[in-house]
Amino acid sequence: MSFAPFDWIDDEARRRADAGLVRTLRPRPAEPELLDLASNDYLGLTRHPEVTAAAAEAAHRWGAGATGSRLVTGSTALHADLERELAEFCGFEAALVLSSGYTANLAALTALTGRGSLIVSDAGNHASIVDGCRLSRAETAVVPHTDPEAVAKELRAHSGRALAVTDSVFSVDGDAAPLPELADVCRTEGAALLVDDAHGLGVLGEGGRGALAAAGLAGGDGIVTTLTLSKSLGSQGGAVLGPARVIDHLVNAARTFIFDTGLAPATTGAALASLRLLRREPARAGRARTVATALYERLTAAGLTAVRPDAAVVSVRAPSPDAAVRWAADCRAAGIAVGCFRPPSVPDGISRLRLTARADLTEAQIATAVATVLRTAPPA
Repeated sequence: MSFAPFDWIDDEARRRADAGLVRTLRPRPAEPELLDLASNDYLGLTRHPEVTAAAAEAAHRWGAGATGSRLVTGSTALHADLERELAEFCGFEAALVLSSGYTANLAALTALTGRGSLIVSDAGNHASIVDGCRLSRAETAVVPHTDPEAVAKELRAHSGRALAVTDSVFSVDGDAAPLPELADVCRTEGAALLVDDAHGLGVLGEGGRGALAAAGLAGGDGIVTTLTLSKSLGSQGGAVLGPARVIDHLVNAARTFIFDTGLAPATTGAALASLRLLRREPARAGRARTVATALYERLTAAGLTAVRPDAAVVSVRAPSPDAAVRWAADCRAAGIAVGCFRPPSVPDGISRLRLTARADLTEAQIATAVATVLRTAPPA
């Protein structure tokens, strides 16, 4: 009898195909051919001349790669400058830059919890938070979406170290977490609050300083935030911000920091240039929110079902996974790139088109995008 250890993969592939959940890679060209409403480039900075020039200059000066982990040879003056300016901009005492937003969440969750501690996690949290909870070895309680009382109930039932974790803006529907209420609950129960502000930085708060700044919570002693540099800042990488003693602890205890190669100089330099550009042009944040509102209002006025955006994510419901895929493909054929979210990426099982509201979209481009989405919409 022959031994075929991967035959089970064929069965999995058939099940995915039957459910309409097959995913494929689609390399994009260097020069954009489509109007982009699919990426996370909320402020339109990834191709900004200052940002790309900074990336090129950093690669020329520091080399193509970081050459090692941050604790060995992978830290440069660029990393230190970015950490200092991120912390100052967002209102926190200190920051630590990692290779991605994913590794930033893993670092914070695994280093700040552990066996015997409790993590209370929102049911709508990103996969990186879910994975961080699993790797932490802490007890994890998953609570209903945006429900501070459910968080309080779990925290009251636990007598040891505890942490509540939430996205600031949820990537599926674009709705925001009730951060002031969650902070009050954590303060009352003696728990830490960890907020993933991937979709808030650059969009929410004065000049794009993020959801915690908007809520008046930035810099709180019991509050830590994670960020990605790959959305509003148009680059790549992630960061953890919080009290200096928390950041020092992560340097010594977070495995995804200690054992991972540092962020490449080019991406570090690009993120730093984007941050400085945002400080100089703070109106970009408000423009991204204005575009999101315009997309939502025009699409829902025409009869589509969407969630009112709290930041720059506009989520439009589709009748089925197959319909969502066809809808996105029809938009692409008409010249508009949109996101397509299906299970298991969506926790509630409802498929959606996900539109990115970018600060650099013109009124004509907004009108074109709306007309295309409406014209290609599948029957309900």
